[in-house]
Amino acid sequence: MYKLQRELGSGSFSTVREGINKQTNERFAVKIVKRMDLPLEDEEALIEEVTILRGISHPNIIKLFDFFEEKHFYYLVTELMQGGELFDRIVKKTFYNEKEARDLVKILLSAVKYCHDNDIVHRDLKPENLLLSSAEDDASIKIADFGFARLLRGNTLTTQCGTPGYVAPEILNGVPYGKSVDMWSCGVITYILLGGYPPFHDEKQSNLFAKIRSGSYEFHPEYWQNVSKDAQDLIKKMLTVDIAQRITAEAACNHPWVQADADVLAKRGLDGNLTELRRFNARRKFRSGVKAIVAANRMASIVQAAK
Repeated sequence: MYKLQRELGSGSFSTVREGINKQTNERFAVKIVKRMDLPLEDEEALIEEVTILRGISHPNIIKLFDFFEEKHFYYLVTELMQGGELFDRIVKKTFYNEKEARDLVKILLSAVKYCHDNDIVHRDLKPENLLLSSAEDDASIKIADFGFARLLRGNTLTTQCGTPGYVAPEILNGVPYGKSVDMWSCGVITYILLGGYPPFHDEKQSNLFAKIRSGSYEFHPEYWQNVSKDAQDLIKKMLTVDIAQRITAEAACNHPWVQADADVLAKRGLDGNLTELRRFNARRKFRSGVKAIVAANRMASIVQAAK
């Protein structure tokens, strides 16, 4: 059905290649997963990812079109995201304002609310997983990589997984958790989109995790004096350590900043913070080239080492 073309990326057990439908000539992304040596938990996660993606449909979530199982490989056929990573697009801008940041957060929250309404927790929301389907349109953002996503009932998840810097304190503390971990990650992403740098940062992993556990961050005046108080309020509500007090996706979608007047927000320029965002993005790209995504078992050992 598909003719495999150029390689788009690769990981430990998988390669992503462009695929062309032989009948329609449409282009797709084909994730090819080697079954040999694939750990059982990774295989189970893959099947869960396929189950989740088959059961959902949202304009801002990557779409799974086909899944094939062969003796030596699994193939996941998804839409081809030709616009690259969202953050790479933002840093190329000459001008940037709070309305643009708010519009992106609004789309992100809408997709997360849809997942949560369907009892799905993503567990790995971060800039690398926010992709653009078009090279021209900034609004065509889609959440990708549901490799850590799970279906749940209540706060029943316990696996320590995710990406340092975006991971919620309850995951680090090893207590059962649920949908609220995604809201924490949304808070980190929103902070970066507005301030240009992450709220939690430390070269030493144990210090980074200590800051996350205590919710220790601040709005530095040189970057935040032009950002509206409503935006800061939403971030505070998302980066709340107490999960009982943390804002839900539904409440966040209805927050005054998310619903604020576009013309008012457009007047709040973030050009100065764009310089900081370019620095952050360059460091992020460098790091992702040096080390691969932290797998669940590695995340657990990192957390243990940082205690």
